[in-house]
Amino acid sequence: MLAGTLLAGCQSIIEQTYEPTISPSSNPQIVDEVQKNDPRAQMGAREHPRIVASYGGEYKDAKTEKLVARITGALTLVSENPNQSYRITILNSPAINAFALPGGYLYVTRGLLALANDASEVAAVLSHEMAHVTANHGIERQKKEEAEVIASRVVAEVLSSNIAGKQALARGKLRLAAFSRNQELQADVIGVRMLGEAGYDPYAAARFLDSMAAYARFTAVDPDNDQSLDFLSSHPNAPQRVELARLHARAFGAEGTIGDRGRDYYLAGIDGLLYGDAPEEGYVRGQTFMHGKLGIRFDVPNGFQIDNKADAVLATGPGDVAIRFDGVADSRGQDLVNYISSGWVTGLKPETIRPISLNGLEAATARAAADRWEFDVTVVRIDKQIYRFLTAVPAGSKALEPTAAILKSSFRKLTPAEVTSLKPLRVRVVTARAGDTVASLAGRMMGTDRKLDLFRLINAMTATSTVRPGEKFKIISE
Repeated sequence: MLAGTLLAGCQSIIEQTYEPTISPSSNPQIVDEVQKNDPRAQMGAREHPRIVASYGGEYKDAKTEKLVARITGALTLVSENPNQSYRITILNSPAINAFALPGGYLYVTRGLLALANDASEVAAVLSHEMAHVTANHGIERQKKEEAEVIASRVVAEVLSSNIAGKQALARGKLRLAAFSRNQELQADVIGVRMLGEAGYDPYAAARFLDSMAAYARFTAVDPDNDQSLDFLSSHPNAPQRVELARLHARAFGAEGTIGDRGRDYYLAGIDGLLYGDAPEEGYVRGQTFMHGKLGIRFDVPNGFQIDNKADAVLATGPGDVAIRFDGVADSRGQDLVNYISSGWVTGLKPETIRPISLNGLEAATARAAADRWEFDVTVVRIDKQIYRFLTAVPAGSKALEPTAAILKSSFRKLTPAEVTSLKPLRVRVVTARAGDTVASLAGRMMGTDRKLDLFRLINAMTATSTVRPGEKFKIISE
């Protein structure tokens, strides 16, 4: 289930399945042997378990792993440092992200793979990250504080700084330092050169930057003021940077005339890729969160964006309103009124604590205030688990009561039939037939109430793009 903050910094995540040879040999050198005495690799090795844990673990799928290994291998052959070995990890996260650690640790999320439309676009991301490694940017950069997103502030300000509070904040504090502007531009130049020399379409870098920016706008609650810490927050997407990528690509030839995009083998490699939330973390379907194993569901108000993390479900909405949902074990069956007042809530107003019933479930609710925030705190017991809702609004906001009311009224146990019907969403590659249109293909999308917009987005289509028989497209379905 539930939550943390997205990593900042230049990032790319991939699994330890590809162990390239340094040069053609009948006795190839593997990564472990090559990196044994490399202090940079030791730095990466220390951080690797934390990175993997914070992004939901490694994504295991032989077909997709071979695809990413193929792309990385082609880039390694044209790397500025042919003696640099790489460990590539696919992270089991729907976030759009990629990054590198010192010593050749590369990472890419399955969310980024789902957004890309061909091998050259993934190669553009990986070549950029490999450039940071070969230029030793990870050694040069210095740590700096990143601004907390609203949902993280909810935890920081409402939970007391006891052990439980510190554990809840642990992932939110994980940060990768951002690279400087000069380092990013240097990696852009090196990355585009690697793309072209590896035989890929060198214009893929600019193309995929545009796709990621479009996705960021699509998922933002407030597109003009979004503070999410994703790939683009740490890899600036200024128009001049995109144009610079195109300028460097022109050294190889005119756009559309050179380089391989690798679209067919790429789509074959991601057909069936898990999309969105992993089953063990529950499912987001529009404004509803459902968890089959826990057997629960609830709704958030219209206009809210749900962010389902490993430790919590976070949701943010207009007006700086934020929601956090999580659960704690309750083997003792303690009284819920006493539990709310047991010290884990900062700024609790004792006179507001009262027992309630939510759809037949034992519950309790209270109000709290801390700094510039007001909170509704609601806890519900199911068997030996206590579920907690924290709703936060800026002091004086009128949104607290109606927001919390929707959470409370919609929280209930799933029926056995509902649990059985829950299936993960996947990327499915379909071939257009005669009579198919953008609208008819988009109508087959599942898991979103913005089918047409998401279909165009994941297929990099404009408002005027059309469908021709025989063309392949990605859709999201079970």
